[in-house]
Amino acid sequence: MRLSLHTDYALRSLIYLASMREEATTAAAIAASYRISKNHLVKVIQRLRDLGYVDTARGRGGGVRLARDPAQIRLGEVVRRTEDLDEMVECFNPETNTCPISQACLLPRRLNEALQAYLAVLDRYTVADVSTNRVQLAAVLGH
Repeated sequence: MRLSLHTDYALRSLIYLASMREEATTAAAIAASYRISKNHLVKVIQRLRDLGYVDTARGRGGGVRLARDPAQIRLGEVVRRTEDLDEMVECFNPETNTCPISQACLLPRRLNEALQAYLAVLDRYTVADVSTNRVQLAAVLGH
């Protein structure tokens, strides 16, 4: 399964913020570290804020930081909340499905089973689990 850039950037942002501990940083700093679009990342940060994963503040002393303990943020939860899983294949979404065999097709069941197994593995891990190497992350991210 290929994750959207939005979900990829969301996960990377959470890892970056976990490596910062409780320090605030900026979307520009995160974008520069990953060499990604700041404009796209700002939208991702806004979504993470709306979902309660990060806090943001403007002005002096502001920035973005984790709103929750990284040990409480499950990777599967983030993927479910940032990825449009109904769009894995056309027939997953009844509103856009035009496949003539969907009534008799068994493929969606198998794909859904695989998706659930994929998410179950991600549910076993948290942002803290994938950012335990804080010192190494800080070195390669440049902070």
